[in-house]
Parts: sequence; C-alpha cells; structure tokens
Amino acid sequence: MALVPDNTLITATPEEGRALALKMARLVIKATQPDDDVRGKLRPEYAGNPDSLIAVAHVVAVEFATIAAANDYWR
Repeated sequence: MALVPDNTLITATPEEGRALALKMARLVIKATQPDDDVRGKLRPEYAGNPDSLIAVAHVVAVEFATIAAANDYWR
C-alpha cells in the first residue's frame, strides 16, 4: 500500500493539498487497521464520539501542514 499517493506531496493548489491530506489520513487508518470489516464495525464508535472526530481532524491538519511545507506554502 502506497501511503503517499503517486510518491509525491507536491500539489498544484492548496485545495489539492487538502484533498491529499485527507486521503493520506484515510490511508493511515487503513494501514493501521487493514481489515475492512473491523473498520466498519468500529466506525459507529468513533463517528459519534466528539473526541475521536477532533483527533481525526488533527491528523488531517498535521498531514496538510506537511504537504503545505513541501509545496513552499504554494508561493
């Protein structure tokens, strides 16, 4: 499983960077728990938990910060 799609963090726009950050965060979850059925069973537990949702948002934010830095903040 490629955890960095197309093996690059370079994107044309911040919007593409944000989408890449979300994709990378999802790939990390899949790599951590590769069983689709288990992930499906766990989803209701975290989907209704505010702390879990904040944690997910944090992971995406960290991924986005990394991508933004790699893109020289799209300057």
